[in-house]
Amino acid sequence: MTKGLAEKIEQSEVDALLSRLTAVQEIKGNPMGVDIQRFGNATAFSVKNIPGPSFNTIKGLKDGDEQFVDQLIEFYNDREIPVRFELTPAHVSSDFLTYLNKAGFYQSDFHTTLYASLSQDLAPINPKILIRRLEKNEFDTFAEIYAKGFQMPAFLQSGIAQNNEILYDNEDWTFYLAIVENEPAGIGVLFIKDGIATLAAAATVPHLRYKGVQNALIRERIRHANTLNSKLVVGQARFGSISQNNMERVGMKIVYTKAIWVKQ
Repeated sequence: MTKGLAEKIEQSEVDALLSRLTAVQEIKGNPMGVDIQRFGNATAFSVKNIPGPSFNTIKGLKDGDEQFVDQLIEFYNDREIPVRFELTPAHVSSDFLTYLNKAGFYQSDFHTTLYASLSQDLAPINPKILIRRLEKNEFDTFAEIYAKGFQMPAFLQSGIAQNNEILYDNEDWTFYLAIVENEPAGIGVLFIKDGIATLAAAATVPHLRYKGVQNALIRERIRHANTLNSKLVVGQARFGSISQNNMERVGMKIVYTKAIWVKQ
């Protein structure tokens, strides 16, 4: 691991979220209230009508960006959204962390980023699990699995379907459906740019977990990335989570653990 590689991997995270939210922003009338702005090295993502930290976060902040912290705070305060910094060890020093602390922020969580070279062979997928590309008319199924997998209320499913279907014809994005005993069991998403394949999202319905569905989805996405001559695969997960364990089982390694900083 080098600082340069770590920076390249974080940029792939920025690219994936930027591609997704730019597409959502371009929906007529911008109904989700997407706003994306650059402040120095940092990219500030804001989605007014999709609460939570996944889409409302700051990535890419580096030493030297202290002058932009007040502007970032104002950006989110104007939208009544909590400020959330995702900081990587490749980008920030103890001096910068001390500056954030004096500005009223503290570290509240960790988040793991993993990667692997795409040169290795993978074991066969469990034959009891069918992985295929999602059809364009199946985003209602995609949204149902996504909502159940993340324990989200059912009324959000139409928005989930719309915000993913708009990416279907984008060649950088691929959607997958996992089927177990003829029942839709899980979904996975792959984003590829500049030779880096990102495991962008995945979920399994609760009653079909622990059957290897996510392992199979990871392997299939890596196989696809290999066919496109991608050099790296990357993914994110909560530290020590089942998602992290699934990535490690296919040979992915921790590249860094991000520090999540929020306002006191």
